[in-house]
Amino acid sequence: MRKRNQHVVPLGTGWAVKSEKAQRFTVITSTKREAINVAKRIAKNSNSELIIHGKDGSIVEKNDPYPQKK
Repeated sequence: MRKRNQHVVPLGTGWAVKSEKAQRFTVITSTKREAINVAKRIAKNSNSELIIHGKDGSIVEKNDPYPQKK
């Protein structure tokens, strides 16, 4: 079973990492790059997908390090 996907989202003047369906942010950073680095580690450790959002909230990139085999 997959764990919760990790989302990198804009937050005010900074960026945050939030686990899917979580109430709170996992990490808040000042740069998008920092948030992506943290989210990548979390996604890798939890076998989940990394989803990066743009400033407008739209999805700009998805990274699934563990695609399901057919």
